[in-house]
Amino acid sequence: MLVVLGGCGVESTAEGAEPVAVVGSEAPVAAVPTPSVTKVPVRTPVTASTKPGPASKSATVTPRAVKKTVKSTVVEYATIAFKKKTVTDDQLAKGMKVVTTEGANGTRRLTYEVTYVGSVQTAKKLVKQEVSKQPRTQVTTVGTKTEEESGCDPNYSGGCVPVASDVDCAGGSGNGPEYVSGPVTVAGNDIYRLDSDNDGLGCED
Repeated sequence: MLVVLGGCGVESTAEGAEPVAVVGSEAPVAAVPTPSVTKVPVRTPVTASTKPGPASKSATVTPRAVKKTVKSTVVEYATIAFKKKTVTDDQLAKGMKVVTTEGANGTRRLTYEVTYVGSVQTAKKLVKQEVSKQPRTQVTTVGTKTEEESGCDPNYSGGCVPVASDVDCAGGSGNGPEYVSGPVTVAGNDIYRLDSDNDGLGCED
């Protein structure tokens, strides 16, 4: 243990100096405060990059494709329907109808100028038309001759088959009383059985 001695006759070595204190091992020692350290964040300087980054979608501008206009020539064909015509014949039995001329359709050639924008047709203009095939009129002949006037049976044509109780082909085995030289066409009922093979013609041989 250390003892600080003081007393009379002991003077201070310096005027106004504080007495020296000897602290024993049990004397408290004042704690030295630790200075606080404030951490300052270090900012890394940003260096501008010369490498271009990905373009923003909103900033991307896609140029519109220009649609090409094309004009072309197209040829089409249209049908011309044939007409029908009826004539009379006083040499043909009354009520009989015979198509003497078969009808046939004609054809018209149409030339168009067609405009396309891209793949879409925008206009079609007729620039020329012409008849490439003339239609043929169908002619039907109607007979006007009566039985009394002709004396011929209306069931036959192409030759006069007389109206009688029986008619046979001339040169055949029939016994009449009337005969006809053929061939004749069976236009109605073969009442005299002149068409033995049923091919539409009587007295062929």
